[in-house]
Amino acid sequence: MLNRNPLSTTQVGLSGSGRQSSLLGRENECALLDELLADIRQGVSRALVLHGEAGIGKTALLEYLIKSAADFYVVRAAGVESETELAYAGLHQFCAPFLDRLGRLPAPMRQALEIVFGLRLGSPPDRFLAGLGVLRLLSGAADERPLLCVIDDAQWLDRASVLTLAFVARRLLAEPVGIVFATRDPGEELRHFSDLEVRGLPDGDARVLLSSAVRFIPDVRVRDRILAETHGNPLALLESPRGLTAAQLAGMCSPLGEQGGAGRIEQGFVARLRALSDDERRLLVLASAEPVGDPLLLWRAANRLGIPRVAALAPETEGLVAIGERVMFRHPLVRSAVYRSAAVEQRRAAHLALAEATDRAVDPDRRAWHMAAAAAGPDEPVALELERSAGRAQSRGGLLAVAALLQRSVVLSADPVQRVRRTLSAAQASLHVGAFDRALRLLATAEAGMLDELQLAQVELLRGAIAFASSMGNAAPPLLLRAARRLEPLDVALARETYLDVWGAALFAGRLACAGALPEVSRAARSAPPPAGPEQPSDLLLGSLATLVTEGRATAAPLLRRATTAFLDEASPAQKNVRWGWMATIPSHVLWDEDSWHAINARQLQEARDAAALARLPIDLTAWAVLVAWRGDFGPADAAIAEAQAVTEATGSRLAPYAALLLAALRGREVDASTAIESATREAGAGGQGIGVQWGDWVSAILLNGLGQSERALAAARRAAEEAPQLFISGWALPELIEAAVHSGRTELAAAALEPLVEATAAGGTDWGLGIQARSRALLSEDEAAERLYQEAIERLGRTRLRPELARAHLVYGEWLRREHRRVDARGELRAAYDQFTSIGMEAFAERARRELRATGETVRRRTVETRDDLTAQERQIAHLARDGLSNPEIGARLFLSPRTVEWHLRKVFSKLGIRSRRELSSAVPTESELVPS
Repeated sequence: MLNRNPLSTTQVGLSGSGRQSSLLGRENECALLDELLADIRQGVSRALVLHGEAGIGKTALLEYLIKSAADFYVVRAAGVESETELAYAGLHQFCAPFLDRLGRLPAPMRQALEIVFGLRLGSPPDRFLAGLGVLRLLSGAADERPLLCVIDDAQWLDRASVLTLAFVARRLLAEPVGIVFATRDPGEELRHFSDLEVRGLPDGDARVLLSSAVRFIPDVRVRDRILAETHGNPLALLESPRGLTAAQLAGMCSPLGEQGGAGRIEQGFVARLRALSDDERRLLVLASAEPVGDPLLLWRAANRLGIPRVAALAPETEGLVAIGERVMFRHPLVRSAVYRSAAVEQRRAAHLALAEATDRAVDPDRRAWHMAAAAAGPDEPVALELERSAGRAQSRGGLLAVAALLQRSVVLSADPVQRVRRTLSAAQASLHVGAFDRALRLLATAEAGMLDELQLAQVELLRGAIAFASSMGNAAPPLLLRAARRLEPLDVALARETYLDVWGAALFAGRLACAGALPEVSRAARSAPPPAGPEQPSDLLLGSLATLVTEGRATAAPLLRRATTAFLDEASPAQKNVRWGWMATIPSHVLWDEDSWHAINARQLQEARDAAALARLPIDLTAWAVLVAWRGDFGPADAAIAEAQAVTEATGSRLAPYAALLLAALRGREVDASTAIESATREAGAGGQGIGVQWGDWVSAILLNGLGQSERALAAARRAAEEAPQLFISGWALPELIEAAVHSGRTELAAAALEPLVEATAAGGTDWGLGIQARSRALLSEDEAAERLYQEAIERLGRTRLRPELARAHLVYGEWLRREHRRVDARGELRAAYDQFTSIGMEAFAERARRELRATGETVRRRTVETRDDLTAQERQIAHLARDGLSNPEIGARLFLSPRTVEWHLRKVFSKLGIRSRRELSSAVPTESELVPS
């Protein structure tokens, strides 16, 4: 599908000579473009979106920009309306000049782009891995000369291309690269870049331009009306008067129609078309339907229609089209005017000729698209070709094109059975690309046909999947549950996988589930048919989680351990591990098993990186950040959160800030943490995500216990702990409830919470769980029993890596010793707690320990966590990776940055740390106890 001749798709090379004179009436716009080029010459990347109505002068400004960039490499591409559904068609244009550089890319990026460009077969690549490859290509080209990339008519780019180019533009920072888009409407993808709205010319300049088009207008009122109705649109000013008669110019009849600007301009071009012969008009229609601009293809198709070569002379003389190394219309509105003014039969004939002239082996997808445009009604062979084209698009990772091609194949399907099947496939593809409304419409279309039982179940499954993907709220569980039940007699494996999906959806809905809550889902899952073959890790996970809810922790514990072991097994399939990702660590959470949590999460991170599963990676990074934050390793937690944010910003995905909220609560900065927690909790509640509300209550209890606000901590902890059924967050909230209740004098509430905590921690039998249990029991005990339990808690938690929990054990033990009037003993424990809190960075808890120390009579100077530097989270992560030996390209691949941008960040790191080279990083950036796995 990729045209390997750059000149047929782009214009590339050194542009004209020197700075140009400003365009008429565009002094300010030209000055801004001059500044953009100056910044790029200084090594600062720039992205700009020129937007405005058709004919307003965007293309002229792009030409000015190109001619002013004499010292740049210039790459040009343009969107074409008929190619908006062909995946990566625009990117093919854009990257054609860089094909000889593909071999310089790291293997994963090179392979991703080769698949996207149809140069090799393979599994669908991640779109963002392909984007990172394009980023590397641009950065490499800019090493030799500043690079200017110009994309005209961006509104007609296929969505896969515009998303990729927007991704690249967002990640540019310290490269001499500029990307300028010209579009009628920026759209959501380009809305976040610097923009310049191109408006009509001022009245005086508009008069000058009109005079250049029509030397003499007899009636001044006609001139004024043309000026008023064109609103300073330059192309309208030039084109509208061309078709006016002498009577119209003299004011004897209306000079212009009632259409808008673009319509009037197109009508002007249409009027000029009427003067052409039939062959000349047919040739232009053929050219307007051929988006690549390949003259050889155009003449092959023209020959099939019997159009002679002399038919090109008049259109070229009229300035409507130029046929050279590439077929180029004078303006995009000429193309649209030609195509839209042609009769339907003419357009179909043109597309049929182009399909017949297109080599099936070289470009089967564009051939199929032309055949579809030529079809007058349902055509089963063409629908089949579109379906095959969708399969090829999927192999390239063009999921947006898959959805469009399948949707078109539905329209052309003559066989009712095939129509239903294709409709469901199109709905599935639309779901994958986030086109939820389109997916629902397709499901409605499918339901109007004759569906068998399996297809009816698939409709319900897709409705539930759309509900979960669009909101992760409480609408999805009942839909998915009905689908799972319906699938049981039809497809056992799919039914069991659906039960696992619905269990996760019900967990997200939590207390806000109106139907399909966890108990109902778990009972249904336990009664589902067993797997037909050997149990897979997902089967073990489903069984253990369903048993946990229906039978409790004690009964489920052995099953939970089996599931954990299965996901730890090196032989378990990585694809399934990546899919079930975050759910695979739930057994570890329930069993208070930090070692298995660490091992599974580390493996998931590695497998997600190896598979370039960027949609999965933020979830795994968030889980990792939660674990390392709980271990008191705030630097690595910040790094993981920053990396997750880099991925979500690059992909445009959304994920609740679970790790960031826990980290904020542990740090204990009241205003910042409270604001973040309240905002996230409110958003989760509005979206029907009960788990987000529960998480917010739990981390609030941690924050408030650190601040010594026991009554408020008690209220938040009770809300988090009362969640039914009792799973892991509710269990984690119980120690917060007990501590807050004891400090509030509500010992009856603390005692009531102790029993479920003992049950929760006993199932796992780990030092983490039993240490927390001992600490909580000690708070409710007296004399020797209390002291023995405090010491047991310190001993057990000391064998874990959960430093915050150990420090809190020292704190409550010291507080108890002080109340027992054992001041000297209390000082030892409180000093240990204070030092640990301070070294970790837990400011609220450190201040609580400091106050207790002062109450023992010891003077303690207030300290905050000692910072080594003022590095940002991203700078700290880059410093760590560089210190560990990763090269700039390797760091860039991790963080979606170009090597040059990594180097720019490192220079800032060196300046802040007062060092000169990477060799000094080992001493300036000490090794953290837990880094993000590579």
